[in-house]
Amino acid sequence: MAGWIAKQLWEVAVDQYGYVTSKDARRLGINVVELGKLSARRQIQKVGHGIYRFGQLPVTELDRYMLATLWANGRGVLSHETALDLYELCDLNPSKVHITVNGRHAPQRQDGEMYKVHLENIGLTDVTQFEGIPIVTERVAIEQCVRSGVAAKLISQALINGRERGAITKNEKRMLAALLAARR
Repeated sequence: MAGWIAKQLWEVAVDQYGYVTSKDARRLGINVVELGKLSARRQIQKVGHGIYRFGQLPVTELDRYMLATLWANGRGVLSHETALDLYELCDLNPSKVHITVNGRHAPQRQDGEMYKVHLENIGLTDVTQFEGIPIVTERVAIEQCVRSGVAAKLISQALINGRERGAITKNEKRMLAALLAARR
């Protein structure tokens, strides 16, 4: 039985940078107690509240971003400065991973010191995937950073790079530049 459970969880973990959650287990019809048993047998490692990792999968630089979205109970999307950094739109190096969650689903979990949580309703068309991790679109990330007070120099850099790469339209660039100008 334990082999079957580990196999089912492994299939989920492969698509989540090695991570599996108690929510994933419930969705598969697996009692969450089994996660603790697998952890006790060192088949998985507990890395946070309800989050486990299969150590057989190599750690990558993107692991922390997947972990952030899962920490928010799978409802978080990478956003703000983190999104601009991952898209390489400007010279940002955020000290925390920025995630946005729907205001009704704010995480009440411990071990969130690594994250800056933003509460905002984001439409489905404003979310995409970055290497399999949910993230806001470039336009939304720039707008969020304008509204949250990121330095105008960095926003201008993101607007130029975003337009040059075709990540934002000419009209979106114009609208975002006007939003930035109004902030000053």
